[in-house]
Amino acid sequence: MHMSIVAAIDRTLVEQIVRQMVLAQRGGPPDKPNLVVSVSARHCHLTDRDTETLFGAGHKLTVQKELYQDGYFAAEETVMIVGPKRRMLPTVRVLGPTRPETQVELAFTDGISLGIDLPVRPSGSIRGTPGCVLVGPKGVVELKQGVIRAERHVHMGPADAAFYGVADGDRLSLRVRSPCAAVFDDLLVRVGKKIKLEVHLDTDEANACDIDHATSVELKKP
Repeated sequence: MHMSIVAAIDRTLVEQIVRQMVLAQRGGPPDKPNLVVSVSARHCHLTDRDTETLFGAGHKLTVQKELYQDGYFAAEETVMIVGPKRRMLPTVRVLGPTRPETQVELAFTDGISLGIDLPVRPSGSIRGTPGCVLVGPKGVVELKQGVIRAERHVHMGPADAAFYGVADGDRLSLRVRSPCAAVFDDLLVRVGKKIKLEVHLDTDEANACDIDHATSVELKKP
């Protein structure tokens, strides 16, 4: 009987009770997490196989710059992206490490330049998306799918998720105070272990709100 009662308790209520207990033990609310907003310029992720096709047999990506999230980096390698009617972007940065599927992430204006109608998708959701041609110094890869405009999102760890009262897949709003103040709604929450709190906007979104001159940024529930 006790087991059935416990199973019937709403999970959200349980999480809320646990958070309240943790806060009570700490003597008050935790310090506000350090929120970082990063501008995600056009880039691509490659599989091991496509890396070798584009850059040569046995080639491994070379770290140019470590990114904010531990273990991720901008590589020395770049590729040319060719869209319909031979429109192209000549030097698109590769990000590492390699992935199970090759994916190209562009801003809306990049899609216009290439002649590709970009769907807005969460990173990794590429089924049924447009393709393109990738050109490297050693070879060419023709993608049948994988070109997207990445849905705006926020990465966070479990402690940050508890602070904001959200779970993986939930939505938050980002308020940017700047000379071109803006609010970005429907920010996808992506929760993972050992992940730092970081919002990703593409270059179009960042330019629209003049993120370089922002005086403050804040995450809020809708």
